[in-house]
Amino acid sequence: MTRASRTDGGTDTDHGHRPTAGRPVLDRAGLPAWLDPVVHAVETIEPLQLSRFLPPENGSGRQSAVLILFGEGASGPELLLMERAGSLRSHAGQPSFPGGALDPEDGDPQTDGPLRAALREAEEETGLDPAGVQLFGVLPKLYIPVSGFVVSPVLGWWRQPTPVRAVDPNETARVFTVPVADLTDPANRATAVHPRGYAGPAFLVESALVWGFTAGVIDRLLHYAGWERPWDREKQVPLDWRS
Repeated sequence: MTRASRTDGGTDTDHGHRPTAGRPVLDRAGLPAWLDPVVHAVETIEPLQLSRFLPPENGSGRQSAVLILFGEGASGPELLLMERAGSLRSHAGQPSFPGGALDPEDGDPQTDGPLRAALREAEEETGLDPAGVQLFGVLPKLYIPVSGFVVSPVLGWWRQPTPVRAVDPNETARVFTVPVADLTDPANRATAVHPRGYAGPAFLVESALVWGFTAGVIDRLLHYAGWERPWDREKQVPLDWRS
């Protein structure tokens, strides 16, 4: 059984901390102790510590959300990621968090809209059961200039893991989990360099190159959670023009 399809939760789920289907809420009760540094980071991190790309002051940009889902697998703490289909017109083949734009039925983008959107998109893209996810925090909104998206990173604890898969092969190539230990391993870290001048953190894990927005958020979370290990920032991975 692969990590991405496991069904054993490893935690007691009878504590009433499941988000309701109609109105997801933030709940930090009963989280595993190893998530304490992440909770502290969520509580203290400032927007500019996370990224220099912040939402436009005029309120423009398309509201969206991603789910940063922590679980616990055979190798310890892990993150859920997905790889976009290679046939897509933008960001083809690029690993990312599950997520997407808010729909009108998700509700207010300034309150619980991003929570509902993050769970809905994750269910639509990976097939996970939102009832097994405990949301515990939201990072400051970020901006992706190339797409005009204003992104709310929503953090969750996979209290009761359920099978996941690429629900729509036309959109998603695969769904997989990455041990946090692999993300913090200096041997798996590098700086991605794009011909257009972009340079940013990257992770070479699970036969994938994680870079861009997703790698930037992971990099900052590892740093402010105190999990980052010294790594060679001079080690570069070149990207091609299609990236």
